[in-house]
Amino acid sequence: MRRREFIAALGSAATWPLVARAQQSQNIRRIGILMPFPTGNATAQERVRIFREELRKRGWASSVNVQFEERWTLDNMDQIRSAAENLVELKPDVILAIGGRVIPILMKLTPSIPIVIPGGTEPVARGYVESLAHPGGNVTGFAVMESSVIGKQLQTLKEIAPHLAQISMIYNPDNPVGAIFARAFENAGRSLGVEATIVHIHGLSDIESALTTVAERDNGGIVVPLDVTIEGFAEQTIAAIAQHRLPAVYPDRLFAVNGGLVSYGADRTNLFRQAATYVDRILRGEKPGDLPYQQPTKYDLVINLGTAKALGLTIPPTLLFTADEVIE
Repeated sequence: MRRREFIAALGSAATWPLVARAQQSQNIRRIGILMPFPTGNATAQERVRIFREELRKRGWASSVNVQFEERWTLDNMDQIRSAAENLVELKPDVILAIGGRVIPILMKLTPSIPIVIPGGTEPVARGYVESLAHPGGNVTGFAVMESSVIGKQLQTLKEIAPHLAQISMIYNPDNPVGAIFARAFENAGRSLGVEATIVHIHGLSDIESALTTVAERDNGGIVVPLDVTIEGFAEQTIAAIAQHRLPAVYPDRLFAVNGGLVSYGADRTNLFRQAATYVDRILRGEKPGDLPYQQPTKYDLVINLGTAKALGLTIPPTLLFTADEVIE
């Protein structure tokens, strides 16, 4: 090889890694994640970890061909708006987000960046999508429940504690879906012959005050719906309900695992796993408007026998037989 050719070849070899790294950098996709929980929320962190792990299995590895931009906020609208604006400014390829007050903010900020929701209820009624089968816009996802499930939750609680005559639902009225839950709850209460009371809360002090009021009544019980505010104080809510010895039904398995009497709801961890499949498809070229907003196909009944015993309640054999999980 001539000297000039050797030098040219050597130069090409030296620049190739730089070119390869530049190409790799250009191919890195960006995924935004907006969670309205503090970074110390172990449950939310685990769900995001599962989401990222599922994407890794599908070929999307952090710092290799995808970059995650996570934003964790409290249940604070100023922080949520700031985080949403920051994510949109980064122009990610797709955003994963949850929260009835979070999604409308993102939708207002961007009509084009795909948004995948691992949860949510009544997406058509709330204007997220045109229809379940054909969302049509930049939003899609996996619903966590239908409002009719509230009736099933109330019925389950009444089967376990038939003496209940006054049952209260606590939720933050700032949550847009709360009004939908309230109507379903009141309708179910009338059909079951119980007094269904709505109690609005905005923070932990409100939750504790509401439970104290309910405990002062005879034969009172609690329905805990899906609510970001309550989720942020899940452990404290379970403890306060136990302290007042109130039978309660919850929307998520983790409440029952951590001491709640009974839960009935979809596997929310699996929703994050499913959301990863949609993010994968979007990154590979599909449009969110063409991906159906899917409803749950299964709801899990989880019963905590230890809590039932502490409350002096006997679980009907039919419920024990149909339960998906019984915690001794």
